[in-house]
Amino acid sequence: MSVSVLQFNPNVAAMQPSATLAMTARAKERRRAGHPVVSLSAGEPDFDTPAPIREAAIEAIREGFTHYTMNAGMPELREAICEKLRRDNGLDYTPEQILCSNGAKQSVALAILVLCRPGDEVLIPAPYWVSYPEMVRLAGAEPVVVPTSVEHDYRLTPEALEAALTERTRLLILNSPSNPTGSVYTPAELEALADVLRRHEQVFVLSDEIYEYILYDAAHVAFASLPGMKERTITVNGFSKGYAMTGWRLGYLAAEAPIVKAAGKVQGQLTSAPCSITQKAGIAALAMGMEPIRDMVAAFRHRRDYVLERLQALDGVVCPRPEGAFYVFPDVSAYYGRTAPDGRVVAGSEDLCFYLLEAHDVALVPGHAFGAPDGVRLSYAASMDDLSTALDRIEAGLAALR
Repeated sequence: MSVSVLQFNPNVAAMQPSATLAMTARAKERRRAGHPVVSLSAGEPDFDTPAPIREAAIEAIREGFTHYTMNAGMPELREAICEKLRRDNGLDYTPEQILCSNGAKQSVALAILVLCRPGDEVLIPAPYWVSYPEMVRLAGAEPVVVPTSVEHDYRLTPEALEAALTERTRLLILNSPSNPTGSVYTPAELEALADVLRRHEQVFVLSDEIYEYILYDAAHVAFASLPGMKERTITVNGFSKGYAMTGWRLGYLAAEAPIVKAAGKVQGQLTSAPCSITQKAGIAALAMGMEPIRDMVAAFRHRRDYVLERLQALDGVVCPRPEGAFYVFPDVSAYYGRTAPDGRVVAGSEDLCFYLLEAHDVALVPGHAFGAPDGVRLSYAASMDDLSTALDRIEAGLAALR
């Protein structure tokens, strides 16, 4: 087939592949070749799914609960999600305002697809999760990156939001706790952003709260709970991070009924409902006690403190203290322009990450993939032994640059 015949949808052609998946694949390739790579690139808990969830799935299989459910998800699951939103977030939704999808990632994509039109602008604070701008491009809209700073702990300020808003702005994407920085907006900071948005009624908010349960010394505030914001907010959440259920693929969105109906129409033509067995597991997750989650978060806190102490001891590395998720995002730009022992010049975050992978067998994700080229992302969802080894290698690798 000739190249002239093989032409793709321009929206697909404009998308970039996931840098996190690409770095994880490169690390696995080196490991298969015999290199002792320690990978801190993956964004998933390294804990087993709690037993009550697994048992519910096994029971569903035994009972033959293996057929299609309603496209929006089982009524029992949507009712349980409504109860969770009331209990944890002070939000009052009905099951008709909930759509269960094959992971929070699909829920984000559905929200963008149904709300964004060609020519619309979507504001995305950077550093951002790598998929946000690509999903916006797929919808035919224009991602508008709004930089944040390490001095503000990578959180969007109301002044920066106001300056970025235009008549074409359709959507603001917020992610708290954040991937890749671990930053968590305070209640006052969220209220300041909401105050700006109240003057721009055409703007919706996609609030990605998938890391809600992985918090340390901060409190989670659902953006939709702020006065006047519920009708304009699409809340996305799921089970992957807080319940260590990444492979189960179950997420949801909560929004006004017309938005949910439109998103459900798209889902009905693309995937239909999530796996029936996974939905049964999701009901069990929402019903179980929080002790396994608290234990997991306590382990993440210990790892965070260790990683932060090691990074902040390195000359030239600036790393804010993350209050949620399981990532750190240090500014390493002081090492750009230096030369490695093999003669390669480290021009930016991608060069630095490939140097550390190929010369020191540690895998990180370059900051340029997150719209913040001065940094790199480390996931501390790894064992303490792996973290210790990886940080020893990072320290040695940076010290070798001249």
